[in-house]
Amino acid sequence: MKTKLRKPVLFLLLVTVFAPIVLYTDTLGLYSTPSSSRNEFMEDGSTFTFAGEVRPLNVLPQESSTTLKEPLGVVYSENSIEASSNKSEESTRITRQLTEEDKTTNLSSSGGGNKDENPIRQVISTGHEAEVETGKEKSNKPQLHENTEIENRQDDVTSENVSEKKELKHIKHSSRTREEVKPRQNERAVLSDARVRQLKDQLIQGRVYLSLSATRNNPHFIRDLRLRIKEVQRVLGEATKDSELPRNANDKMKAMEQTLMKGKQIQDDCAAVVKKLRAMLHLAEEQLRAHKKQALFLTHLTAKTVPKGLHCLPLRLSSEYFMLNSSQRDFSNKENLENPKLYHYALFSDNVLAAAVVVNSTITHAKDPSKHVFHVVTDRLNYAAMKMWFLANPPGKATIQVQNVEEFTWLNSSYSPVLKQLSSRSMIDYYFKGKRAESDSNLKYRNPKYLSIMNHLRFYLPEIFPKLDKVLFLDDDIVVQKDLSGIFSLNLKGKVIGVVETCGETFHRFDRYLNFSNPIISKNFDPRACGWAFGMNIFDLDEWRKQNITEVYHKWQNLNEDRLLWKLGTLPPGLITFSNRTYALDKSWHVLGLGYNPNVPLKDIERAAVIHYNGNLKPWLEIGLPKFRNYWAKFVDYDHQYLRECNITP
Repeated sequence: MKTKLRKPVLFLLLVTVFAPIVLYTDTLGLYSTPSSSRNEFMEDGSTFTFAGEVRPLNVLPQESSTTLKEPLGVVYSENSIEASSNKSEESTRITRQLTEEDKTTNLSSSGGGNKDENPIRQVISTGHEAEVETGKEKSNKPQLHENTEIENRQDDVTSENVSEKKELKHIKHSSRTREEVKPRQNERAVLSDARVRQLKDQLIQGRVYLSLSATRNNPHFIRDLRLRIKEVQRVLGEATKDSELPRNANDKMKAMEQTLMKGKQIQDDCAAVVKKLRAMLHLAEEQLRAHKKQALFLTHLTAKTVPKGLHCLPLRLSSEYFMLNSSQRDFSNKENLENPKLYHYALFSDNVLAAAVVVNSTITHAKDPSKHVFHVVTDRLNYAAMKMWFLANPPGKATIQVQNVEEFTWLNSSYSPVLKQLSSRSMIDYYFKGKRAESDSNLKYRNPKYLSIMNHLRFYLPEIFPKLDKVLFLDDDIVVQKDLSGIFSLNLKGKVIGVVETCGETFHRFDRYLNFSNPIISKNFDPRACGWAFGMNIFDLDEWRKQNITEVYHKWQNLNEDRLLWKLGTLPPGLITFSNRTYALDKSWHVLGLGYNPNVPLKDIERAAVIHYNGNLKPWLEIGLPKFRNYWAKFVDYDHQYLRECNITP
């Protein structure tokens, strides 16, 4: 009996022992993946078959199967209270890391990242590193728990992405709103004079109806229309914006509109209205041309006229000069006047204040003022005033000389063709006969400076300075902003004159100044040759003498006796005389246009060594450009006694 019971008991014991082992082993087999199938998956994901040939996918990163690692599972212990409490913080951190990795992957796909790294592995390794940092225990338990955790993480990432998208939409919406507001604001700014324009249009329509035959036959309408026109004119006044209009502007506008509607009922012929408007437009254009011509004439007249203060100043200085003793009328450092090792400047001017600014600005920026020598030549009327100014205001350690052009006895009509021409009957008729003046459309050439020999002294530098090698010529409407000693050391490479070319502007070509319809000009010069300007020019007097430039100048002046080659002035004969004898300087040495062009770039002015107020809008005149006047005015001492007495103010 006992033996019979023993066998079933042993069998049951064996079953209870081995059955769980067998069941547990089968369960593990379900979760394990063979390496071969894993390799096949990688091969399937990174390759494709085309025409029986296996080719890699270049879009996906390639890596060997041996480097692929299975993501490690994370199992939390039942007693891990800390892990469960920090679960939300961990999810947030992992989400941020996944977001950053996603941005990095996007950058790398555009060509800026590491192409050898697998983005799938980056996500797996990032999650693994985050888990290692939390110090959680690791286990090989089934991955159902792990999959649940990954789904939670994905939900967190999805929720955060949704919130980010909402924020982006909000930002885009707000930016669009701002962009929509800006055009509205601009539209409001543009329409700030809408009522003013409407009133002006009503005035034009009213004048049209006053001149039409159909409406003129209606005296009641004409009387009413004239009354409305006066009211609108009174309302408009000098207003340029709607805010400047009076309160009753709308009432007057409505009344005028009603009157114009009556006119439309009386005159319904549109062709007659259009014809009248065209006639009014043509008349307005003619009036505009006349006003422009008058403004040009007045500008030239203002440029020729000497302001009251500048007329007073030389008179005041001359009276002071003639009160000095003969011993007090001389300058010091006379031994420097013919020293070729120093820096010599030639300045020909009859404007005391302008010459003072040139000298002051040059000395202010000179590194060693004692090496600079100024040779000022003026006319007989301003000689005493010019000399008295520099005696009363000596230029520091620099040397200065003031000469009278009348003392150049060698400069006479028998030697200089231009002197002979200036005193000719044809030249006098050109300047002083009214009919001849009206026939000349270019008022520029009627400036009295063209009658003065002072303007032509630049062509006689070797005769004025017989013992000098180099001279820097300066106009009296320039301001020096840097040390100019460096220009004297330039090698002109056999050229006579150093110039800043102005051919960047289309009208600064030879055809602008010379008459190329004349065969003498057309055979010898190129109409598109680059022009340049006087104002700041370095002269090599040795080369001048070798090439006999003065005789070249005399030859062309004789050919232009009847002014058929060019008009008056010094630049046209300068272009001809020094043709193919110019050395191009850097543009920063000499910036032009401050006397006529308000659009000269400020950066060009700031870096220029010399700025030139060429044109009619001189800085000492009221018509000078205000934005450029301070560059000149800062070298004038308006507190000086002579300036205050003559009421010369900024």
